[in-house]
Amino acid sequence: MSSYATHIDGLVHEPTQTEGDGVDLTVAEVREVTGPGRVDFGGDELEAAAVEPCEREKRDPDDEYGWWSLDAGTYLVEYNESIAGDDLRFTVQTRDALLERGAFHPTLRVTALPRVPLSVGGAGVRIKENARLSTVVDVDPV
Repeated sequence: MSSYATHIDGLVHEPTQTEGDGVDLTVAEVREVTGPGRVDFGGDELEAAAVEPCEREKRDPDDEYGWWSLDAGTYLVEYNESIAGDDLRFTVQTRDALLERGAFHPTLRVTALPRVPLSVGGAGVRIKENARLSTVVDVDPV
């Protein structure tokens, strides 16, 4: 088990999420950006972009979890997990399983898990609820 797991709350299934060198993060929600945000020099006019949750569909009515069918574009992903450590910076990168299907997010160095921009390539991608999309690969003191 990765020692990083002690700093992450909300793991869906710890044995699976910690079987490699890092800790995998799972998707709780996917949102589509539907309107522009604003960014200025000083931050006085900073405004969040408009977003709407993407719909999940179950392949069978008895399925416990649904799937997002994402077309090419950029989305915002929210994780099930949160960071529990104070004064720590986490490096989060895209899992190979997602990269190999034409989708990715930037590598981040964060002290909290924000919504992460997910870029989906030409053919789109289908993502199951609670899928492992990202991995915490390093933890450093701030």
